[in-house]
Amino acid sequence: MDDALTMEIRQVLPQPDISRRGFAVTSLATGFALAVSPVGAQTITTDTAGITAGEVKIAVAGGDIPGYRAHPAGTGPYPTVLVVQEIFGVHEHIKDVCRRLAKAGYFAVAPEMYARQGDVSKLTSIDDIRPIVAKVPDAQVMSDLDETVKWAMSTGVADTGKLAITGFCWGGRIVWLYAAHNPNLDAGVAWYGRLVGEPTPLQPTHPIDLVKNMRAPVLGLYASNDAGIPIESVDKMRAALKGVGNRSGIIIYPDSQHGFHADYRPTYKADAELDGWNRLLEYFKRQGVV
Repeated sequence: MDDALTMEIRQVLPQPDISRRGFAVTSLATGFALAVSPVGAQTITTDTAGITAGEVKIAVAGGDIPGYRAHPAGTGPYPTVLVVQEIFGVHEHIKDVCRRLAKAGYFAVAPEMYARQGDVSKLTSIDDIRPIVAKVPDAQVMSDLDETVKWAMSTGVADTGKLAITGFCWGGRIVWLYAAHNPNLDAGVAWYGRLVGEPTPLQPTHPIDLVKNMRAPVLGLYASNDAGIPIESVDKMRAALKGVGNRSGIIIYPDSQHGFHADYRPTYKADAELDGWNRLLEYFKRQGVV
């Protein structure tokens, strides 16, 4: 990467001083997020037959963060997908997404993005989770994702020359940001991630602000009845994307709510989830991540 491009990226998302922060999370949660109870009976569990899967440690600024990786059994290398968590952290559902991607032929890795700020896995209220998540700087997330790509490359099993990202809820917003951050990203799929908002010191920009800076195309998957993401904001983002013509697009699922992909939650909608998943696989393939 040349110096001019490096400087441009830093102007989009200022780099934080994260080298001296401690780590509140050193291992991943087991099971599902306690804040969502009861867990739905329709929950999907992907087995590990034919794949390698489990918790790993990923070196980032200041120490190690836990993560979960899954890939086909073998030496690869396999195209790489970064998986970015919901607001609930890397719990069983996010791990299962990694296993599903591994079954589809990918090296999938989900780093725990809140490792420095706090452990949300044991909290039973979304109101207790939000203050922790609010402390997570965008620039820290971008840096940790960059380091996760380097870690994946170091395994020898991941082909990071073919690189995609997907994320859900909180992580859906991060997908859009990372598409503007990493010039080596090939594609992203964002599931119901927030698109607009007021700037703050930790979140200085939002996806709508970065459309012209996007280096990779993103497919956005959204719900018509999302109580937290007004359809007006989705339409605004769709119009902005058309203005730059970078192969990005947005699909809106009718009669669906936020979290329609999460099969363990009451908002799960099987037909929308299946269509979205098939679109994700097709989108990655179309952008050369295969």
